Amino acid sequence: MGRAFEYRKATKMKRWGNMARTFTRIGKQIAIAVKAGGADIENNPHLRAVVATAKRENMPKDNVERAIKNALGKDQKDYKEMNYEGYGPFGIAVFVETATDNTTRTVANVRSIFNKFGGSLGTSGSLDFIFSWRSMFTFAKKDGLDMDELILELIDYGVEDEYDEDEDGITIYGDPKSFAQIQKYLEDNGFDVTGAEFTRIPNDEKELDAEQRATIEKMVERLEDDEDVQNVYTNMKPVAEEE
Repeated sequence: MGRAFEYRKATKMKRWGNMARTFTRIGKQIAIAVKAGGADIENNPHLRAVVATAKRENMPKDNVERAIKNALGKDQKDYKEMNYEGYGPFGIAVFVETATDNTTRTVANVRSIFNKFGGSLGTSGSLDFIFSWRSMFTFAKKDGLDMDELILELIDYGVEDEYDEDEDGITIYGDPKSFAQIQKYLEDNGFDVTGAEFTRIPNDEKELDAEQRATIEKMVERLEDDEDVQNVYTNMKPVAEEE
């Protein structure tokens, strides 16, 4: 299994544990996607990707359709995607993605958690050298699929030659700017896309002992408990890579 796969499994800590919060998070993403590109799933790659994620997370179809309808309403909140970057204890880089209708509230909450754990927020872009922003697609396996041939087909779209395979399917990574083109290629060629999103993968990881790891995990949990937080990334080295 690849380094990116282990990071995605062990370090990219999403709030999948609570179904209600997961659906709320996806609902915000639907609202943002609809506002940016309209409610037509076929002509809105971003929305199509969010719907694929909703399907993977077992969000009922009625909930998805209602979220799209609500996104068109005049009472829909105007969510803004904001990122916050900084360092937690032990020099661990922490990248926080949010979707909020009140940036003043969100930054105050995020800063408070950083401060509580002895960390500090930095300026926007301060962690660009640590995290690589990538598009990530997961699709079901196909009989007779030649992955080397597929990668060669997609190389012009900025797809990396490293890919991961597990019981959930195959995951490939590529240039975020080519997200829509990669997505279209997979769909047009009959792949069952079960996940389409963006991720941040650390270029430099730090190894911690068990006690230090527990502290970072607690900090991440506190961040993820905030209703505005979408994803939290760190450059803490995954346990899976140490075994």
